[in-house]
Amino acid sequence: MNHPGDRLGLLFAVLGAVGFSFKAILIKLAYPYGVDAVTLLALRMGLSLPFFLALGFADGRRRQHAKLSGRDLALMAGLGFTGYYMASYLDFLGLQYISAALERLILFAYPTLVVVFSALFLGKPITRRALVCIGLCYAGIALAVAHDLHIAGSARDVWIGGGLVFGSAVSYALYLMGNGQAVVRLGAARVTAWASAIACVLCLGHFAATRPLGLLLVQPAPVMGLAVAMALFSTVLPVWMVSEAIRRLGAGPVSLIGTLGPVVTLFLGWLILAEPIGLFQILGGALVVSGVVLVGRKGPRSSRG
Repeated sequence: MNHPGDRLGLLFAVLGAVGFSFKAILIKLAYPYGVDAVTLLALRMGLSLPFFLALGFADGRRRQHAKLSGRDLALMAGLGFTGYYMASYLDFLGLQYISAALERLILFAYPTLVVVFSALFLGKPITRRALVCIGLCYAGIALAVAHDLHIAGSARDVWIGGGLVFGSAVSYALYLMGNGQAVVRLGAARVTAWASAIACVLCLGHFAATRPLGLLLVQPAPVMGLAVAMALFSTVLPVWMVSEAIRRLGAGPVSLIGTLGPVVTLFLGWLILAEPIGLFQILGGALVVSGVVLVGRKGPRSSRG
């Protein structure tokens, strides 16, 4: 990796993985100020919306795309709902109950879910190697859950939070199954920009339907600061950096670098949130990362935020 573009791609891939991993830390830092999941998610996505719109219009001018058909718009709406709205909403809810480290490990199992869903819905057989990878991932998650159950004040919180975050992983896996078809036909930048923009509108709509809209910006200053940091450093910039890294290095190396995510979140959770690190958690993280690396060699190539 001697070419300057390769080194820059590597830097973008690492920074993108760190940015996505930092999201859970920022969410956990915001909750003590009394903000709820719907409000925090609306702030994050509302602040991100102008950037995604700019990305979409810039890509359209540069590439002179054909106009989106009704079918394309419906596909974008579906991707925005599953991949960026529902997955994010369940994730934000789950972080009210469990540690940032456990959240990242559960989310990181999404490639194994893609393998299972591909077998169920597309008739693709699950190989023996894939079964081993899936076993590694879920053994790792079981160890991490055991660690959190040991230190948690309430086992109920661990099961509720873990279930919500697993639902987020399921939603994201469904998004990935549709995303592959959309990217081939419409282009990665276009799909990312418009699916993300639609998700931003859905998050703002969810807030407006359940709370007075004027309350969105009437939040404590620390919450607003954390929301801005989340939008910029854990949403917009990582999306752009990972896309640039894939363009320079290819999806395979970037996917491999993305396995830094659980390790980074584990470390940041200990450093910033004072979340305890135990042997079960370390072993569980190693098993999950190993399983994802193995299944990812022939599985989905994407980054999760």
